[in-house]
Amino acid sequence: MPPDPAAVARSVTARLRERVPRDVARAAGLGAAAPTMLRVLGAAGVIRPYPPHRLARVGTALLGWGAGVAGGFAAQAVLVPHRTAVVDDLGELTFGELHDRSNRLADALRRRGVGPGDGIAVMCRNHRGFVDASLAAAKLGADVLYLNTAFSGPALVDVLDREAPAVVVHDAEFSGLVGAAEARQRVVAWAEGDAGHDTATLEGLIAEGAAGDLRPPPRPGRVVVLTSGTTGTPKGAPRSGAGIEAATALLSRLPLRSGWRTHVAAPLFHTWGWAHFALSMLLGSTLVLRRRFDPETCLRTLTSDHCDSFVVIPVMLQRILQLPADILDVHDLSGVKVVAASGSALPGDLATDWMDRFGDHLYNVYGSTEVAYATVATPADLRAAPGTAGRPPYATVVRILGEDGRELPPGRTGRIFVANSILFEGYTGGGGKDLVDGLMATGDVGRFDRGGRLVVEGRDDEMIVSGGENVFPAEVEDCLSRHEQVVEAAAIGVDDADFGSRLRAFVVLEEGADVTEDELKEHVRRNLAGFKVPRELVFVDDLPRNATGKVLKRELAGWG
Repeated sequence: MPPDPAAVARSVTARLRERVPRDVARAAGLGAAAPTMLRVLGAAGVIRPYPPHRLARVGTALLGWGAGVAGGFAAQAVLVPHRTAVVDDLGELTFGELHDRSNRLADALRRRGVGPGDGIAVMCRNHRGFVDASLAAAKLGADVLYLNTAFSGPALVDVLDREAPAVVVHDAEFSGLVGAAEARQRVVAWAEGDAGHDTATLEGLIAEGAAGDLRPPPRPGRVVVLTSGTTGTPKGAPRSGAGIEAATALLSRLPLRSGWRTHVAAPLFHTWGWAHFALSMLLGSTLVLRRRFDPETCLRTLTSDHCDSFVVIPVMLQRILQLPADILDVHDLSGVKVVAASGSALPGDLATDWMDRFGDHLYNVYGSTEVAYATVATPADLRAAPGTAGRPPYATVVRILGEDGRELPPGRTGRIFVANSILFEGYTGGGGKDLVDGLMATGDVGRFDRGGRLVVEGRDDEMIVSGGENVFPAEVEDCLSRHEQVVEAAAIGVDDADFGSRLRAFVVLEEGADVTEDELKEHVRRNLAGFKVPRELVFVDDLPRNATGKVLKRELAGWG
């Protein structure tokens, strides 16, 4: 018999109650979890009638493979085998084809000695190879480690030496970087350019692997996502995989629907890109992928591929809006129903600028690699308070705690702590984030406004004390970004003999701008307290960023 949806929901409710302290569970409303899950999943089109024999096969797949990507994509191969699952620069693949390709790849890797508990590192841009490798790893019970495609050589070597994967699956363009690490098995996923005569290719392994389902592993593999590494070597943040409760939480405030075509421009190796890869196994949605982000190509993709939703990091929205008006005017995005942004704060008036141009369909998700998601801002939230992080979704608790660990009232700034169903398990190299009564620190500070919306004020390790006053660079950055001649800004603390620390801001101006340093300082002075005015401003052409759009402030420290 196929699993009963209500029984599944009750089971999830019980698991959540076990994981989360009683007072936190009460605040999240977990006592009524089953009806809420059924309502949310029903509205998204996940729960719908199917023939009994097909549901029985889905139940068998989920019982064998679990609710992670192995089971989820196997279930879609049963339910909608001929629906397009992936569109990339090479063409289209159906859910049935993905299932067959990942079976063959898993078999070929198994013959090469890869099995449960081993590590498979993936350093791929957004294309089918990322999906193939992820599904094959899950079917083997291997841990999959996602590598940042913008890694420098030393950082990559450090991570690979620390994590010691059995196999590295990578695009050919990264052969030199991967080759600098300690010898290990290598598989080229995107063979553009010279892959090396002795290097296996992913397509070659798929061709030589046997068809048919493998025996499910004794335990599911873990997913290891790396932290952004903006202040040092990235850390590995493992999870046991996706869960229906996490998907329900996002869907409770993100109105995504079954069968949509979703252009995932955010890197798949990043928590946000990977989240939509995982959601596609539940929604049966089509992932539309491009190996590289280009703002004009992105607009063409959204229209020519008839995309219903668009997954981005905020800097991508900035780059699109910087296109000439005649290019923006010819792209009609009225068919796009949801633009889902995450990965960094929405600076200045970016949210309202985007919605004024393309419509009120922008959603901003706040979280971190360690806690995944915390809050979601809807278009109405962003209209009322541009830049807000929004409100907690279903079965999620967010609290602002003071230095003594006690909850602070609305309006008071403190450390942001989160409880949900998908908190990470501690860094692979040891250590973790602070925990207080089952809630995990995000590493940020913030407050709740009068409307109950979260306002993130900055990293808790970025606060500087200047002349005895606490200053968070993010507030100053946001103020500078709101100036009509400023594209973006970043601020850091530098040593000062008189004040202990002072702010130095780096500013990217609009093309042809003629604003002066003194005029920008006066702009900050008019909008913020006097002690928050940067002592110096440095005009730059671009800010240094990693592949997920976060500004690398450790590099800024050597500028100016």
